[in-house]
Amino acid sequence: MNQEEIKTFLPHREPMLLVETMEVDAAGVCHATYRIPDNPFYCQGHFPGNPIVPGVILCEMMAQASSGLYSQVFQDHLMVYRSMDQIKFRREVHPGDLCEITATLVEQKSSLYVCETAVSVNGARCCQGRITLAAVPKV
Repeated sequence: MNQEEIKTFLPHREPMLLVETMEVDAAGVCHATYRIPDNPFYCQGHFPGNPIVPGVILCEMMAQASSGLYSQVFQDHLMVYRSMDQIKFRREVHPGDLCEITATLVEQKSSLYVCETAVSVNGARCCQGRITLAAVPKV
């Protein structure tokens, strides 16, 4: 899927739409990509002279990539964070980097969706963890 197709179910919009492509493979793993812009607003003060993408942005990328695993839920629901566990930051991500994001659904209980997720750049793992999202009815 390209970004316009992703927008048909994911409610995020620029500048907070943090996935550009997304595909779910036969094994049920969502593969997404996002190229960090050259001068994103979230790096302007983080840190001057040495811009590093904040960890919270990497977590948001992983959560948005996870949405490809349950895009049908978005018709009547909004997915919101319930928890982030075992999040580890292994390498810095910088403006211009092409992020490859993976997400695998490991558990679903009622309206809760638990995914194992990761962000890599040039094959090197930068961030990983478990994200739980909940489907809540749209208001």
